[in-house]
Amino acid sequence: MFFLLRMAFWLGLVLILLPSGSSERAAPATEINASQAISAASATVGDLRQFCTRQPDACTVGSHVATELGYKAQASAKMLYDFLTEALASKDPAKEISKEAPKVTGSLASGADKASQNTLTPADLVPAWRAPLPRKDPRHAA
Repeated sequence: MFFLLRMAFWLGLVLILLPSGSSERAAPATEINASQAISAASATVGDLRQFCTRQPDACTVGSHVATELGYKAQASAKMLYDFLTEALASKDPAKEISKEAPKVTGSLASGADKASQNTLTPADLVPAWRAPLPRKDPRHAA
C-alpha cells in the first residue's frame, strides 16, 4: 500500500514538472497583485481558525491521531537510539577490553551533591593508541 502511495506521489511530481506540450500559454483573465494574494491568504487562515468550531468531531479525532503519531514517533526514535547505541558500543575498542559494567562510586552512589572522585573504569585508564614512530632508514639518511 505504501509503495502505491509513494509511486503516485512521484508520478504526480513528474507530471507536474513535464512541459505541457503547447508553446503558447493562455494569458490569465485577471492579474492578481500582492495585496489581493495577502488578503486571500489571511481569509484562508481565518477560515482554518474557525474549523474546530464548525467541525468539533473532526478536530477531536485529529487531535487523537496527532497524539498517537507523536507517541509512535517517540517510540521509534527510542528504538533507533537504542539500536545505534548498541551498534556503536560493540565497535568501541575500550568496551572490548573491559566487559564488566562500571561501578558507581562517589557522589552518584551516596546521593551527595559534591563532585565525585575516583570513578574512572579500567577502560577509561587505557591509554589512547598511537602509531609507532617511523624507522630511520640508514640508506636515506643525509
